[in-house]
Amino acid sequence: MSRGFDEERLGALLRVLRPAPRGWVEAATELPEARRALDDLVERAESDLEFRAAVLADLEVALERAGVEPDRRKISWLRERLGVPTDRA
Repeated sequence: MSRGFDEERLGALLRVLRPAPRGWVEAATELPEARRALDDLVERAESDLEFRAAVLADLEVALERAGVEPDRRKISWLRERLGVPTDRA
């Protein structure tokens, strides 16, 4: 169901909105590069057992070396992608 918003009306409505917070904008611009780095890290870990062992030995260092700022979400995502069980009981 359409409410009859044309491009001009949508543009006017968008101009009323406050700009996105700086952190959101920065995260949105960094996300594609971080995703590529994480995907490359996982791909290499899946094809190189020695590299995989080094990654699993210290996930935070592996992320830093891949140029990705380590945080809880990224470490959790990396664990999941590599099939590493979590420490949760």
